[in-house]
Amino acid sequence: MNRSQYFNYIEEKLGILAYRINLKGKLNILDLHIHSENFYANLLNTINGWHLENLNPFKQNVEAIDLIDHSNKLIIQVSATNTKSKVESALAKDSLKSYSNYTFKFISISKEATDLRKSTFANPHSIKFNPNTDILDNKSVLNSVLSLETDKQKAVYNLIRKELGNEIDFIKLDSNLALIINILSKEDLRFSNSEIINPFEIERKIAHNEIILTKSIIDQYAVYHARLDKKYTEFDNSGSNKSLSILQMINSIYINSCVSFKEKDSDFIFLRVIESVKDKVLNSANYVTIPIDELELCVNIIVVDAFIRCKIFENPQDYNYALT
Repeated sequence: MNRSQYFNYIEEKLGILAYRINLKGKLNILDLHIHSENFYANLLNTINGWHLENLNPFKQNVEAIDLIDHSNKLIIQVSATNTKSKVESALAKDSLKSYSNYTFKFISISKEATDLRKSTFANPHSIKFNPNTDILDNKSVLNSVLSLETDKQKAVYNLIRKELGNEIDFIKLDSNLALIINILSKEDLRFSNSEIINPFEIERKIAHNEIILTKSIIDQYAVYHARLDKKYTEFDNSGSNKSLSILQMINSIYINSCVSFKEKDSDFIFLRVIESVKDKVLNSANYVTIPIDELELCVNIIVVDAFIRCKIFENPQDYNYALT
């Protein structure tokens, strides 16, 4: 494994975790917060030699404190929100009075905190807190990994592989999925409508599959169906079965997700499909890197389109999404 592959792998997996946390924050259905706390405790312990532990098993829901290290006198809040008000709200909690000789650290796990570090914060309990060094994010954590000795870097890699993903696949292959993402990302998507779909039928399918919390995703991105349909037609002009291969891949991802999660929670499965499609794109050799929010936009459009086209989830009786 070379250094470039090593750090790309770590950066990618931390980014995927951030994506999951963002979804959890929006939809409140994935119980990822406790997992993220434990993961970052283990990660920072491995990198820094700390002794962080999750405080929740010992004292439930202590405000402003998720992780604690009594040896190094550290208290840490792990958050998917990285705003000045979020940090100041934590610093103002009365729970910090019991840890006046500890250092408070804030970990932003979903967004970079470069601008946040430049802010000045109200600190009513005068707890030890330096924004420049005590506000962490995935980028700063990755920079810390860069300075580690080889043995510790290997330990970090093994931890992330165990917690967040599989071995690095050094041989990446081209995919039609990545190619359509590349094409779609160049489109002006500010204005779209789906004149060729029957919204009543889409609502029937949503209700039939008991999709509740992720219904908003379907409602938001269904309007791009006609635009994607046009792109699929153009795409197929360069080779037969290209769009079919994409839709079949998404169908396979859906089936695997259903098999993996016996509870059959439709909202969870829907999010799992979105994440897996995103992973497939990121691991395609022909994927042209675009900002993460643009990638998420394109992936949501493609997955919702697959839902409309009967490739994922069960169809109600006599389902017909096309207007006649």
